[in-house]
Amino acid sequence: MADKRDYYEVLGVDKSADEAAIKKAYRVLAKKYHPDANPGDAEAEKKFKEASEAYAVLSDPEKRRQYDQFGHAAFEGGAGGAGGFDFSGTDFGDIFGDIFGDFFGGGRSRSKSANNGPMKGANLRTSVRITFEEAVFGCKKEIELNVKETCKTCNGSGAKPGTSPETCTKCGGKGQVVFTQQSFFGTVRNVQTCPDCNGSGKVIKEKCADCHGTGYIPMKKRYSVDIPAGIDNGQSTRMPGLGEPGINGGPRGDVLVEVIVGRHPIFQRQDFNIYSTVPVSFAVAALGGEIFIDTVDGKVIYDVKPGTQTDTRVRLKGKGVPSWRDKNYRGDHYVTLVVQVPDKMSNEAKELLKQFDAAMDDSLNAVKKSSDSGKDEEPKDKDNKKKKKLWK
Repeated sequence: MADKRDYYEVLGVDKSADEAAIKKAYRVLAKKYHPDANPGDAEAEKKFKEASEAYAVLSDPEKRRQYDQFGHAAFEGGAGGAGGFDFSGTDFGDIFGDIFGDFFGGGRSRSKSANNGPMKGANLRTSVRITFEEAVFGCKKEIELNVKETCKTCNGSGAKPGTSPETCTKCGGKGQVVFTQQSFFGTVRNVQTCPDCNGSGKVIKEKCADCHGTGYIPMKKRYSVDIPAGIDNGQSTRMPGLGEPGINGGPRGDVLVEVIVGRHPIFQRQDFNIYSTVPVSFAVAALGGEIFIDTVDGKVIYDVKPGTQTDTRVRLKGKGVPSWRDKNYRGDHYVTLVVQVPDKMSNEAKELLKQFDAAMDDSLNAVKKSSDSGKDEEPKDKDNKKKKKLWK
């Protein structure tokens, strides 16, 4: 027994793992290494046997207790099963129901849960285009849907008037059929939806001429949908009970309306915050002053501080996007101030700007002054002569 790996290690779970965790771990390994999924792969078959043996022990409370106390020695001499291990009493049914359903197209239905009872109908999806402002503050939009309404001729039965649906002979009205599959452990029984009645347990011999046996008539309908304030691009709002009809008397599904938000020429959105850029004149940036800033609520006045540099970011609290989940929360608006340099100036403006520059640090003549001061300096050595020549 010394060459055997620890069962907990085989399944990749802790010794404190509960039954659900052990089952989940085994299902993953069984599906990965099952011989039907790896035909001719001896290594996969070996790992499958190893995982199955570990599961057979750890899924049984008594066997697990013995293993935790005595290790592999607790099962020496066991007969039957693969590799001499006894798999009797181990329930692999629901696990292999999943696995074989995937392998052979039977879905993931199980005998305990698969039935022909009422089921909710499928959801329908559509989309609607809205503006940036409509996404921020919410709006109403009209959508057109192709919906299925109950056929008035047969009252939704799908059968020709004067006739009724009959019990499905393939499944006996159960909506399910049982099939067997040979596996590593022998014959495994699996359950899937009856292909003749699609799980309803009834078949229609004479179909209604208007709905062709479906029980529903397709038609176009218009609905008004409420788009909540704060919804973002790609998100959806739900309209309950307007989707596909339910099965066997089940409720209708829902309609999911995805919003496509148009781009805004000024604003950009990230989560619940809005971002924009506002130009500021050189005079306002240098001396300070009031400017107008566009927000989704309209124009607001902002007082720019003297000496404001370009790319300065200011925050307008509560001017962002409201949360559609929390009506008491609203994001902020962040504005980047960009100092503008005029590209056209009158001669008078140019002269005044020169006077302003001379009164400050005379930056217009900075290079000239530096060159002139360099000419007055006598080079002290040959290296300085070379540098002076390079400078010229």
